[in-house]
Amino acid sequence: MKLFQAIIITGAFALSANVAVAGDADAGKSTFATKGCAGCHGASGAAPTAGTPMLAGKDAATIKQALSDFKSGSRSSPIMNGMAGLLSEAEIDNIAAYIGG
Repeated sequence: MKLFQAIIITGAFALSANVAVAGDADAGKSTFATKGCAGCHGASGAAPTAGTPMLAGKDAATIKQALSDFKSGSRSSPIMNGMAGLLSEAEIDNIAAYIGG
């Protein structure tokens, strides 16, 4: 029984790591530019500003989680809490699809 439980739990973690973010990458590109994200992170998330985290190369699920955490306040950054707080859930999905696509 314990082996069965371990297999189920391991499988659930493996599946959750590969969950696709439902979003529109084209809309995300537009939102990324119009909401000011590109000002610090660069047009493609390549972080041209010193001290700004690079987003390019991160997967969509990571981007979505980070933005959701900033929006909720469970992750703290005065700038990002304010910026993410202005985003809708659809915009977060779209940005995640754009950056993580």
